Amino acid sequence: MSTKSKAKKSKPTKVPASLIWFEIPADDVSRAKGFYSKLFGWKFNKFPGPMEYWHIDTGGSNDSPDGGLMERQAPEHGVTNYISVDSVDKYVAKVEKLGGKICKGKTAIPTMGYFAICLDPENNAFAVWEKNDTAK
Repeated sequence: MSTKSKAKKSKPTKVPASLIWFEIPADDVSRAKGFYSKLFGWKFNKFPGPMEYWHIDTGGSNDSPDGGLMERQAPEHGVTNYISVDSVDKYVAKVEKLGGKICKGKTAIPTMGYFAICLDPENNAFAVWEKNDTAK
């Protein structure tokens, strides 16, 4: 006797909306690197590319966020927290529907994913991040 079993359809896993990255702007990148290195023991590695951008290794477990350090782009440029979402497009629409603003639309980071920079109704900046399917 043969028994047939139905193949279970796997539901797409929902991406938790959690903090996955932060960015610190600095007027003096070397000074900021020294400060955070001495204060917390964070390690800095330059990302390849034309822009001076440093990966911050916070030394935590793999599920704790690392960050980036960059030159301040404007006087009002503050720390930006990146939140993991399943779709930048979907969340950009939700931000606007809920009274927020989009400062920088959906932007690709090759082989990694997409992000958009937003403002909440209180003018706090944050970013939504969608991991590239090939990078999962």
